[in-house]
Order: sequence, then C-alpha cells, then structure tokens
Amino acid sequence: MKNSKYYPWILVALLWVVSLLNYLDRQMLSTMQVSMQMDIVELSKAENFGRIMGVFLLIYGLMSPIAGTLADRVNRKWLIVGSLFVWSAVTYGMGYAQTFNQVYWLRALMGVSEALYLPTGLAMIADFHTSKTRSLAIGIHMSGLYTGQALGGFGATIAANYTWHTVFHSFGIIGIVYSIILIFLLHDKEGHAGTRAASLQPQTAKKEPFWRSFGVIFTTLSFWIMLIYFMAPSFPGWATKNWLPTLFSENLGIAMAKSGPMATISIAIASFIGILIGGPLSDRWVQKNIRGRMYTSAIGLGLTIPALFLMGVGHSSVGLISAAALFGIGYGMFDTNNMPILCQIIPQKYRASAYGIMNMAGVFAGYAVTRILGSSTDAGNLGSDFSKLAIIVSVALIVMLIFLKPQKELTYTEEK
Repeated sequence: MKNSKYYPWILVALLWVVSLLNYLDRQMLSTMQVSMQMDIVELSKAENFGRIMGVFLLIYGLMSPIAGTLADRVNRKWLIVGSLFVWSAVTYGMGYAQTFNQVYWLRALMGVSEALYLPTGLAMIADFHTSKTRSLAIGIHMSGLYTGQALGGFGATIAANYTWHTVFHSFGIIGIVYSIILIFLLHDKEGHAGTRAASLQPQTAKKEPFWRSFGVIFTTLSFWIMLIYFMAPSFPGWATKNWLPTLFSENLGIAMAKSGPMATISIAIASFIGILIGGPLSDRWVQKNIRGRMYTSAIGLGLTIPALFLMGVGHSSVGLISAAALFGIGYGMFDTNNMPILCQIIPQKYRASAYGIMNMAGVFAGYAVTRILGSSTDAGNLGSDFSKLAIIVSVALIVMLIFLKPQKELTYTEEK
C-alpha cells in the first residue's frame, strides 16, 4: 500500500484521525470540570483548575522543539504510533484519577506525549505531497484538529449521561486501539531517517550533531520572520479557543450551554471552508509565483483583522456568528499554509525541528493570552481586548509581506 500512488492521501486520512484524537483528548478536560469536582474537590477552585490546564501548555510548548528534532532523526511512523499510544493510555488512566495530584501529573505527561505528534505529522505529510497538493493535504489534516476541538465540547454531555470516568476510559481505549492499527497501515517516506533507503546512505550523514539543525534554522533570517508571523496570530487563535464562548455569553447575555456550541461550531465549520479555499488556491498560485503561498496566507490573515474587531463590539447573534465565521475562514487559509511556506525557507531534513520551534512560540503565546484575557474578563474588558488583538495581527502581516523571502523547495537529493 505504501507504494500506491494514492498513499499520500491515505496518509492524510490516517493522520486526520490522529489529529482529531490529539485535540479531543486534551479538550475534554476543560468541559468536565463540574463533573469532576464532585469527586475531586480541589477542581472546584478556578486557580487549581487553571494550574492543570496551564501545566499542559507549558510542558507541551517546551517539548515541541525536542519533538521536532526527534522527528527529523528517527522513523516518524514509530514516533506517531508511540505518542498516540501514550497519550491515549494517559487519557484512559485519567478515568482512574482520585486526587488532584494524580490529575495534575497525568496532564503533564499528556503534554509530553501530545507534543511529539504535530511537528512529526506535518513534516511527514509535507514529504509525501509535492508543491501541487501540499497546502490542501496539510489543511485537510489540520481540519482534524478543529473537529477534535469541537467534539471535545461534548465530553460534558457524555459525562452527564454516564460519568466522567466513562468519557476518559472510552476515548482512551479508542486511541490505544487505533495506535495498534497504525502499526500496520502507517509508513514513513523512504529516504527519511529510520527507513530502509536511509540505512543505505553514507554513515557520515547520520553523525551530524543535533545542534546542527538549530544552527541552520536560527541563522536563516526568513525563519525569524516566519516565527513572528506564526506567533502573532496565535494570540487570537488561542483566544478564540479558550475565551470565545465566554465572549458570546457576555455580549449576547446567554448561558454558556448555548454560547459554547455556537462559538466552537461556527469557528470549526468556517475554518474548514477556509482550508478548502486556501489549500487549492495556494497550491495553484505557487506554481506561477514563488510568493503564491505567502499571498494566499496573507489574504486569510487579513480577513481575521476586521473579524476580531467585530467580535469585540458585536452584540447580536448574527453579527457575532458572522464575525466568527469570517475569522474561521481567514484562519483556515492561514493555518493550511504555515508548513508549506516553511518548506520554502528551511531544508527538508530540518523542517520538523523548525515547526517544533514555531509550535512552542505559538503555545506560549496562547498561554499568555489566556492569562491576560482572564484578567480582562474579570475587569469587564474582554470585548475591547479581543478587538485589540487585531493590531498584533496587522503588524505581523506587514512584516511578513515586506521581509519574508521564500525560495525554491529542495528535496533530500538536491540538498546533498
């Protein structure tokens, strides 16, 4: 099957499920605080619950560059299978947790195991797909993350009908079983580390020190521009994940039970539409213009600027849903092109490492904005501060368009 001309798309389908579980398993906890606090009383305090959510982001962020470096140096199939198995086992084990400390350390371990996936999966898809299909393939994969985020909100619904233990046990078992299935169906690109073709290459190629990748990445000026460009939209990206339901609730005067699904489903559907627009457009445009992916991403990110302003000032359901939809479409166009643009500035054998660094920066931005908007909510300024995030995005967009210099993509053979 790995030699089939259809395998690049089979790979996207296989990893779509992994990406869904990646976000679903991490998101469920945020929706089940009320159910869990009846058994673990410490979770009734917002400060303690924030510590559990925060430790995941901190560990996940710190592990991301390490994960990228590993993905550039080992067989990615086994890294994906192993990380999925571990975080699914952690999810299953969460159902047996009886104390706050047990939940805390299981959440930290989930941060380690989940961090291994995204740089690995994206680099693998980028290798299997040429520039003619790369943005669309990565975009479809990223839609699995959006779907997992949206479905994670139903954890509380299942817990209300059964127990929170059942939720963790059920999805943990699903992930464990799927990791076993991937052993037989998932294959890495021949020529990458750990594959048969790589074992036939000169031994000197294997002795390159690990810090070499960081040297190449950090001495590439365009990478620093890309890092700023990726990190800035992460502020509103994480803001919508963590605070948009609250913003809808406050501005519309409705309960969270209604505002939550309204916000998350609007963003998820619109983001998928953005992928379907931005992926094919970018793949076609880059065939004619080397900056085509940049321009496609810039159009998408440009749409998020008025959307953020409208989210902050909107007080009608139509207005807020329209703003969320505009943001989702724009963010989908942006998100589907990050790794493809990275492929134009970083050599193939260092891409996972580079994306790991970018992912760390994005997660830390998310951690910061989550804390900042928490204070804004307490002060009654959530809407106005949401609108101000448009300024950060605008600056990053201008910097990217002026300074980022994409190049022709190189294969392993051309790099050598």
